[in-house]
Formats: sequence, structure tokens, C-alpha cells
Amino acid sequence: MRISFIGSGRVAHHFAKQLSKQHQIVQIYSRDLTHAQKLAEQCHAQAIQNYSQFDHNIDLLMIAISDQAIAEVIVNMGRYFENVLIVHTSGSTHLNVLSQQHARSGVFYPLQTFSLERDIDWSNTPLFVEATQVDDLQILVALANSLSNRVYTYDSAQRLSLHLAAVFACNFSNYCYDMAKQVVDAEQVDFSLLYPLILETANKATLNNPKTMQTGPAMRGDQNILNMHMKMLAEAGRGDLKQVYEILSQGIQTRQSSQ
Repeated sequence: MRISFIGSGRVAHHFAKQLSKQHQIVQIYSRDLTHAQKLAEQCHAQAIQNYSQFDHNIDLLMIAISDQAIAEVIVNMGRYFENVLIVHTSGSTHLNVLSQQHARSGVFYPLQTFSLERDIDWSNTPLFVEATQVDDLQILVALANSLSNRVYTYDSAQRLSLHLAAVFACNFSNYCYDMAKQVVDAEQVDFSLLYPLILETANKATLNNPKTMQTGPAMRGDQNILNMHMKMLAEAGRGDLKQVYEILSQGIQTRQSSQ
């Protein structure tokens, strides 16, 4: 396939590099030409920063940009690629944001966290596809299968639920790791001592119902420990961490008391 990208950030970076192993990446568009050039060099593509420079002879245009910018981009791009399949890679943006402006529209969403510094295990990364036309859905399924062993045809509502769940499972949990590091750093304690605990907790959550795996003072209802921890945070001037600690502890107790 001949594929071009709008966007040169983390998602575009990982998709373009991986797809370039089996397909031709034609162009990378970004308002920041330097960013587009860096990615284009890695996948043997052309970097551009003006819509007028687009090569229309492609099979697929992937929009891999911030969610809030997708609607504006498709309004501008539809007239340039009237007969081309256009997809976005967002978990939280409805398909109709594209389909209201463009007949051949779809979604190509990877349920993964992306960092420029780390490679992705694409074979185990779930990919979710959706399209307005049956033939285009088949094209996206085939493309997804060339990357991953886990391909699903979920609709926009299902995808949004996954995106929300991912914020809890990934973004919020990572912030908890960050808070934990702040606590031990304040006492010059090695954060790596928590690595086995972090890995075991994540591993248990993938093998069991997370509710039944819950441990800790909140689950046990140990109010003495809860009070001591919150006092420590207050005395350290970390009212922000104390607030999170209190909210999460209350949430755990409420959840454990439910059936």
C-alpha cells in the first residue's frame, strides 16, 4: 500500500516506522517541517508542510494528531483526497467526525502507550478498526493483520470505553508510580526497590479479577495506618498527594464493600 501521514508525533512515528517495513510511506505532513523530516528520513518518505504538496496517488491517509485537531483537518483534507480512504488513529474520536466530511472514512486505533524512546511489540498490541464502507473495512482489517495478531472490529462507543479504561489502567497508574517516586525520593530511598512490587501487581491484574487482588490498608480497613500515612504527607507539605491518597483509599473501601 501507498500510505501518507498527517502528523509526526509519537503515534505517527511508531506506525510509519513499522508500516514502512511492508508498505511504502509516501509523505509525512507536519506544520513543523523539522519534525516531519526526522520521521520521513526513518521511513524513506518525503516531508512536507503544505497541503498543496500532497501526492494524491495513495491508498491510505492516516491522521495521527491530537484529538481536538482531527475535525479541522478532515474539513481541509477531504477535497484533496476525494477517493482515498482516510482514517484517524484516535481512541476517543467518533468515526462520524470523519464520515460527515468524507465518504471513505475509517478508524485505525492502537490500544498502546507510545514513547519515542521505546519500541512497540506490535504483534501483541490490540488494533481496533472501523469503517463506513464494507470494502474499506476489509482493507483495514488486512492492514491491521499485517501488524498485529490481535485485531478487532469495534464501533466508536466500544472504542471510547476502552480509551477511558486505558486512562485509568495506564495514565493514572503511571501517575501513581510518579507519586510513589516522589515519596521515596524525599527520603533518599531507591525507587527501584519498588520494581518487583509494581511488576507483580500488574501481572496479577492480567491474570485475575483486579478487585479480588486488592491488598493494602484501605482494603483491610486499617484506619490507624491510613491516618498515619495522611499525617506524614501533610507534615511533608504534600497536600496534593494526601488528597489523592484519601480519595483512592475511600474508593477502595467503597469498592470492596460492594458485591
